[in-house]
Amino acid sequence: MLTVDLAFEEFGHTNAIPLVILHGFFASSRNWRLVAEKLAIKFHVYVLDMRNHGASPHHPLMDYQVMADDLLAFMTTQGIKQANVLGHSMGGKVAMWFALNYPALVGQLIVVDIAPVSYTHCFNHLIQTLKNLPLDKIKNRKEADLWLADEIPELSYRQFLLQNLLLQEGVYYWRVDLDIFYNTAANIIAFPSIEVVTPYAGNALFLSGEYSGFVKQEDISYLFPKAQLKTIAKAGHWLHAQQPTAFIDEVEDFLMIS
Repeated sequence: MLTVDLAFEEFGHTNAIPLVILHGFFASSRNWRLVAEKLAIKFHVYVLDMRNHGASPHHPLMDYQVMADDLLAFMTTQGIKQANVLGHSMGGKVAMWFALNYPALVGQLIVVDIAPVSYTHCFNHLIQTLKNLPLDKIKNRKEADLWLADEIPELSYRQFLLQNLLLQEGVYYWRVDLDIFYNTAANIIAFPSIEVVTPYAGNALFLSGEYSGFVKQEDISYLFPKAQLKTIAKAGHWLHAQQPTAFIDEVEDFLMIS
C-alpha cells in the first residue's frame, strides 16, 4: 500500500459534524491547535499530520494523489462518511484534489491561501540551507536560529521551520526527512493534471491573505464554479496565525450557512 496511517489530534464532541484540517509544507497539526480548539466548539475537529510531517510516517513518495489517498484511508479507518475539509497551502492542494476525486466525501471545502495551479517558486535553496545546519555543533535553538538568519532573514519563518528541530540525548535532529523534502518539493509546488477531472460541484470557500498573491479568482473558477473568494485583511500567507479571529469567523460563517 502506498498510503500511510496519519497521526492526528482530535477536538470537540464526537457527535458534531466532522471537520478535517490539513496543514502546509513543513508544518504539523500543532500549528493548528489553537484554531482547532476554537472550531471544536461547533465541530468535531481532526487535525492531521500529513505524511513526512509531524508524527506521521515518512515515505519517499509525496505528491497530491498519494496524500489525498492518505486522507481517504484516514476517513475510512475513522468511519467518517463525509466531512468538511479545510486545507492550508500544501494542505489546501490536498483538500482540492481530494474534493475533485472524492466529492461525495466532502461536505464543505475551505482552501486557505493557495490555488489549483503550479507555482514557479522553488524550495531547493531553503531545504539545502536547513540540511547545511551543523547539527552536531548546535548547543541550543538560539544558535540554530542565528546560524540560519543570513539565508532565512524572516524571524517568524525561521521559528516556524525550527519547530521541526528536536533534541534527543543532547543532539539535535530534524523531525522531517529533508532528503525526501528536497526530492519531492517540485510535486508540492505543482498541481496534478486536471485533464480527466470533473469540476467540484459543491460549495467552496477560498481565503486569501491581503498581503499574499497566491490566489486569483480566475485560477479557481473553472474547477470550483461555486467558490467564494474572500480576503483576510492585514494578513499574509499564514492568515490563520496572523489574524486568527477574522479567520475563524469566516470559516464558521461559511460552514454554518452553507
